Amino acid sequence: MSQITARLPDELVASLDEAASQLRRTRAELVRQAVEYYLDDFEDVSRSIEALRDPADPVLDWEAVKHDLLSQH
Repeated sequence: MSQITARLPDELVASLDEAASQLRRTRAELVRQAVEYYLDDFEDVSRSIEALRDPADPVLDWEAVKHDLLSQH
């Protein structure tokens, strides 16, 4: 496992220490989990952006969809 060093504001370290204490975890465990969650979210957002930029994926016009849905009743 690799080790990294990061500089964090004192307030953030205090919050990290408080959370670690309450959760009975180490700073390293919390930081590792936070980075994992961030990267999972980043991957999801990246995939969503790619899908939105795909010219082969049709874009729906909300007004036309709304009209079609409401006119069926």
